[in-house]
Amino acid sequence: MMSDEYLVECNIDDEDDDDDDVKKIHLSPPPPPQFSSTPSLTQVEIRDPCGINKHLKIEFSDVLAEPVSTHSYDRVWVYSGITFESMRLWGYRCLTALCAVPLSCLCGCLFALLACLHIWCVMPCIQVFHTCLPCVRSLWMSVVNVFIAPFCTSVARCCSGIYVVFSKE
Repeated sequence: MMSDEYLVECNIDDEDDDDDDVKKIHLSPPPPPQFSSTPSLTQVEIRDPCGINKHLKIEFSDVLAEPVSTHSYDRVWVYSGITFESMRLWGYRCLTALCAVPLSCLCGCLFALLACLHIWCVMPCIQVFHTCLPCVRSLWMSVVNVFIAPFCTSVARCCSGIYVVFSKE
């Protein structure tokens, strides 16, 4: 049996206006933009949410600029700007139409290969090293303590008696 502390009292309002014949209809939320029949102008699809390609936002004024002392005709400047923007846009669209699918297949295969190598080769090797390295470490410490440490200690004692004196002569 449940205790009273878990029970919550809710007020039910039965006072509906009988004069209104209009019933409230619960509308479902609108479909996502990719599934809607009419494109939504308010929602722009963000294809670079992490800002990986911020540096590629290039405009006409970033590439071409005329100093005040030398100006071309206004129409030439306007048409060159229009040409630049249209060639940049359509050049990108044509190149992506030709290269996007093959390059995405290539990148997908490359990342699949890297993931496979990491999961099935690299991580097992690291686990083997973690298992074997304590034995190798103790062996290496023994070699250092038996051979290298006494040699370095004796060289240090020999060199500790050397004094260097600087004098101006």
